[in-house]
Amino acid sequence: MSTPGSHDFETVSSSTVYSGAILALRLDQVAMPGGRVVEREVIEHHGAVAVAALDDDGNIVLINQYRHPIGRRLLELPAGLLDQPGEDPLAAARRELAEETGLAASEWSVLVDVALSPGFTDESLRIYLATGLHETDRPEPELEEADLEIVRMPLDEAVDAALAGEIVNATAVAGVLALATARARGTALRAADAAWPGMPTAFLRRKARAATAGGAE
Repeated sequence: MSTPGSHDFETVSSSTVYSGAILALRLDQVAMPGGRVVEREVIEHHGAVAVAALDDDGNIVLINQYRHPIGRRLLELPAGLLDQPGEDPLAAARRELAEETGLAASEWSVLVDVALSPGFTDESLRIYLATGLHETDRPEPELEEADLEIVRMPLDEAVDAALAGEIVNATAVAGVLALATARARGTALRAADAAWPGMPTAFLRRKARAATAGGAE
């Protein structure tokens, strides 16, 4: 029996059940302590970025967006997928803030990184803090984004809303509580270009292989 915390969870074999536009479902056979090999379902997903944008009056900028899987609107942070190979996460965050709120920011830092549900997916996101807000050009919104409502809420009220179950989006809860904690404690945040070793890449690599294979046909 190995010492706890030292086992190498080797993937013995892997097969793809489904691969779509934003995710893939993979079945892995994984070696467990004691010699057993068990099946684990893994959803590969694009990485993502989100923005906790704080204005000069201490309001956090939220969006109220319809989410089809749960059939209702949620208060969220501006956010988007990292679905282009080699895309810089900070550049993506700047783009999403502009597209969803019509805002730009002069100061950026990394607020917190979140592995959203590591029991079954590699999906992870980086939440940035953006301050020094000012208006910028906003592209014409489409689909669900055409119905976005922009909400500016005092940070303390957003904390209360999260604790009361009124803000339930995982990204928004993490961003609101992390920002409130950092401000209360005077925590120095990471630079906006800080390394992100947990950024998901498996699904992007899968799409790149598929594109290469398709081009070779």
